[in-house]
Amino acid sequence: MNITKLILNSFPRPTLIKISLFIRPIIAFLLKGNRFTDPIDGKRFRYFLPYGYGKIRYNVLSPSSLSLERHRLMWLFLKNNTDFFSAPKKVLHIAPEQCFIKIFKNQPNLDYITADLHSPIADVKADILNLPFENETFDVVFCNHVLEHIVDDQKAMSELYRIMKKGGYGIFQVPQDLTLQKTYEDSTITNPNERAKHFGQYDHVRIYGLDYFNRLENVGFKVTPINLSLSFSKKEINQFRLTENELLPYCEKL
Repeated sequence: MNITKLILNSFPRPTLIKISLFIRPIIAFLLKGNRFTDPIDGKRFRYFLPYGYGKIRYNVLSPSSLSLERHRLMWLFLKNNTDFFSAPKKVLHIAPEQCFIKIFKNQPNLDYITADLHSPIADVKADILNLPFENETFDVVFCNHVLEHIVDDQKAMSELYRIMKKGGYGIFQVPQDLTLQKTYEDSTITNPNERAKHFGQYDHVRIYGLDYFNRLENVGFKVTPINLSLSFSKKEINQFRLTENELLPYCEKL
């Protein structure tokens, strides 16, 4: 088995987070170079690290910020297409990613709160099916690569809608197969090995198709799937190690 896959599948995610806090600076130093750029921190490397629970993707994990393609995509969208880094905003980040948490916490315009049921780096211990926040509390909500773990994803989406202010927005990324019109799920598949075989990861319960956006709309969101790669040249897509034609789900509460 590939060493990356072995590590990811052998340790719980909270343990991996703790380990990465110590080894990240060492790996970033060893891989310094000029070929690829992490737009989140501006650091450059000879190459990025491999990543993947099932099929391994090579040259995708930034050694410095530990960002993946989807994180860099979101960062570039927030930086280039929104006032996230300038206007006052109250922000909720479900299952906060390491590549964002320190930067967002240090932004003087943001009232930034993180929440998760298990993450050791989250501020608030919270179940996405019953979030401990009042209605219409947050201007911006991030919830990335979480919903594919949740059996009752419609309830989770409803909670995200409930705690978002009118006029607010969210980014809710998920693993998505754009060749599927309809989401593939089967509630009878509960064994971790079988889930890995069917859904790509031992703790996933579905593979979202193009109807993911309809699911979000069903709870009230206005959803705009944004193909941000159209804003960049092929050279930039490779330099930042983005996934070409990945759709960013931009969700508004009108």
